[in-house]
Amino acid sequence: MSKITQHPFILVDGSSYLYRAYYAFPQLTNSIGEQTGAMYGVLYMIRSLLMQYKPSYIVIVFDAPGKTFRDELFNQYKSQRLPMPDDLFKQIIPLHEIISAMGLPLLTASGVEADDVIGTLALQASKQGLPVLISTGDKDMAQLVNKNVTLLNTMTSTVLGPIEIVDKYGVPPSLIVDFFALMGDDSDNIPGVPGIGKKTALALLQGIGNLETIYKNLSTISSLRFRGSKTLAEKMLQYKDIAFLSYKLAKINTNVDLTADYNRLITRAPDLEKLYALFSRYEFKGFLVDVRNSDWLIKNTTRLLITNSVIKNDIFVAQKPSCALSTEQYQTILTKADLIKLVEKLQSTKCFAFDTETDSFDMLSANLIGLSFAIEDHNYNGAYIPLGHDDLDTPQQLSINEVLEAIKPILVNKHIKKIGQNIKFDYSIMANYNIDLKSMTFDTMLESYVLNSVAGLGRHDLASLAKRHLNYKTITFEEISGKGKKQSTFNKIPLLRASQNAVKDTNTTFLVHKKLWPQLQAKPKLKSIFQKIEMPLVSVLARMEREGVLIDTKKLAKQAQEISNRLMKIEKKAYVLAEQEFNLASTKQLKAILFQKLQLPIIKKTPSGTPSTNEEVLEELADWHALPKIVLQYRRLSTLKLTYIDKLPMMIHPNTKRLHTSYHQAVTATGRLSSRNPNLQNIPVRMEEGRRIRQAFIAREGYKIMAADYSQIELRIMAHLSQDQGLLNAFAKEQDIHRASAAEVFDVLLTDVTSEQRRSAKIINFGLIYGMSAFGLSRKLGITRSQAQRYMDHYFERYPGVLSYMERTRKQAAEQGYVETLTGRRLYLPNITSRNAVRRKASEREAINAPMQGTAADIIKKAMIALDKWIASLKPDLYMLMQVHDELVFEVKESTVDRSQQKIRQLMEQSMTLTVPLKVDIGIGNNWDEAH
Repeated sequence: MSKITQHPFILVDGSSYLYRAYYAFPQLTNSIGEQTGAMYGVLYMIRSLLMQYKPSYIVIVFDAPGKTFRDELFNQYKSQRLPMPDDLFKQIIPLHEIISAMGLPLLTASGVEADDVIGTLALQASKQGLPVLISTGDKDMAQLVNKNVTLLNTMTSTVLGPIEIVDKYGVPPSLIVDFFALMGDDSDNIPGVPGIGKKTALALLQGIGNLETIYKNLSTISSLRFRGSKTLAEKMLQYKDIAFLSYKLAKINTNVDLTADYNRLITRAPDLEKLYALFSRYEFKGFLVDVRNSDWLIKNTTRLLITNSVIKNDIFVAQKPSCALSTEQYQTILTKADLIKLVEKLQSTKCFAFDTETDSFDMLSANLIGLSFAIEDHNYNGAYIPLGHDDLDTPQQLSINEVLEAIKPILVNKHIKKIGQNIKFDYSIMANYNIDLKSMTFDTMLESYVLNSVAGLGRHDLASLAKRHLNYKTITFEEISGKGKKQSTFNKIPLLRASQNAVKDTNTTFLVHKKLWPQLQAKPKLKSIFQKIEMPLVSVLARMEREGVLIDTKKLAKQAQEISNRLMKIEKKAYVLAEQEFNLASTKQLKAILFQKLQLPIIKKTPSGTPSTNEEVLEELADWHALPKIVLQYRRLSTLKLTYIDKLPMMIHPNTKRLHTSYHQAVTATGRLSSRNPNLQNIPVRMEEGRRIRQAFIAREGYKIMAADYSQIELRIMAHLSQDQGLLNAFAKEQDIHRASAAEVFDVLLTDVTSEQRRSAKIINFGLIYGMSAFGLSRKLGITRSQAQRYMDHYFERYPGVLSYMERTRKQAAEQGYVETLTGRRLYLPNITSRNAVRRKASEREAINAPMQGTAADIIKKAMIALDKWIASLKPDLYMLMQVHDELVFEVKESTVDRSQQKIRQLMEQSMTLTVPLKVDIGIGNNWDEAH
């Protein structure tokens, strides 16, 4: 058996490990139900490798998602394989996180397989005489074996060198590809020559030579009879194309361009704190002990970089990739001469990345601490201008006025494109210094979001994007500033460290943009959404956030006292029903009373196995006992009080005396905006107390609050998408759509529809948009499931276009993996073909609803952009204050109300042309509730 040299360069076939671990190790889960078996198996095998061989260099290689060049050669390549199981797929991202936290280099390369990446690295290392150990279960890797390259099967501890390959397969490594080209390979669906098995393939290879030699000497086997009437030579000739295609499929590509990935081949000291957190979450108790002892983790940092067969001091050194920005070449600008040079450099470039550093995340009161720039120039990659650092060791800085005076012409220059990450914040910070940023053309957060908004992909912050697209770990703010009470603000961080981190982040932003922008350019509809909707909206939202809204704190204080009194009464009533006093906010005490003392049925359990007391459960338990309904009232009122009534006055900004929410473009899957601090989208307006909160949103003196709300926009979009004649007619006649639907569903005259029938029709209309089942409808309407099904059947009989749309959408979603809005915005549906029926049905409901929600989002965003442009000419007559769902809220000067109302309606209704007209309802009042 071949011996493995100690401390070899180890290449791990991570994809092979993953599948082997999934099927060979137990299907483990942690206490919250997350699958962990495959992760544990892979880590166990890596641990064994590290402990046995103690390598100086190691790289873990995984297959990248998507098709490879082999799929283009042969569309049936690996077609027989089943899709990756959902419970295995979900373990990949956390496994990658753990491997990275271990400090181990992790590589993927699109368009090729892990085998090709491993083959490329193995060949280049082998040429330098380095001992290479490939740990895999894939027999294709046998072709890579030579005097310096050895295979190891970790599951069986089998080691294969050149001699063992001959013993195992009957041919040397140099003929392995020819071997599979002749006999095929069922595991990869490589066809081979039909009828030729192992015995015949070996005879040909051992007797004549490789595939090419065999075809040059077919005459030597012309007399050999094959199955049927043909000779072996005739059979070979007939399938010559298939044989050479099979050769190409089986041949590992050892010339993969990995230049841009060489800076990722660094073995780092493990992040013990992160490893401990990850092992704790996934409950790998044995590994937790190892983290404490660090028995098998590599403790030193080494760089293994390959380039052009050059080796220095037994460590490969890489040339800098020509297309990437260096994160090491940067300049800290401390003199006027250097500032002038930077300005000249920025003026001469067509595009640069830009970022602000501040002492706070409060956009209205934050002070500018520094500016960082990244330029695509290999001699001068980036610069940081410190403006407000006051660490004791900080040298003299340029004055902020001097710097901004020099930099402003570039920042407001419409002909120089700027790149940023979450540039809305930068826009607002610079606005504090009277600089209105222009030509902020690219926001990497939004580029990523437009390409794929689905949360499962991952977040769109810079650290996540760098990890996902560059396999680069950014340095977190906590890593340079500390944590908790000891955390420093950016101005207190030593200048050298602060400067380096700022420029690296800006450089990373540039690199991420270079990865994402070509992907957007390849998808014209998504590119249009990015350029015409998302980017223009950034400055609109920034202005709305800065404007804020006036709050009547006295009204909120009065309401807070009233609700406190009501809560006390509800508590006393609950004590009577429970026949004891208890803490209504304690789920533990509530569970004891409901399920032990009162013996109410357990409707649902939490992931930890205890009875659930969520809102849905309490609603159902209310049919059994009066206490759950009382608890629900208490929860809703107390949540409302704590979240809004008590909190809103504390969120009023001390400088402006107004409330300023923060809008987020890259959160929801459908394209809708979300808001935080406070979340205006979640004020529960169906409750009277929730509506009263809106009374506290008031206008400044001499102004009115105006609320403009798209009427039944999603149903109008449904009418457009489905082209159902019944819906189209109802909207064309400007009928009450819910009353019209009720007349159809309940088969009565329009004038005879009762309020209860209209309410039911409204639930059906909106329920179908959200993909509601008969079971869900029955619960909403309080009727039997069969009766709900009859209502739905009758609805679809009267509106057959709606049913056709739903069926068509489900089919399209399953075929292409995503659905689109009318503008082309995509919602990817990773579970649309899941074998898990619950996940698949949920994705089908998303598929039906997303085009409507997403189109509604696009409509109001386009309206906001148009309105903002018009408003710019009117100030200070009109301000756009808030966006909530399908509603825009304005503060309008009393003398311009009529004119403003007319123009707002016009611009909103013309935002997009549908088969049915868009309609906007506008209300006016002294507060938001009156206007709504």
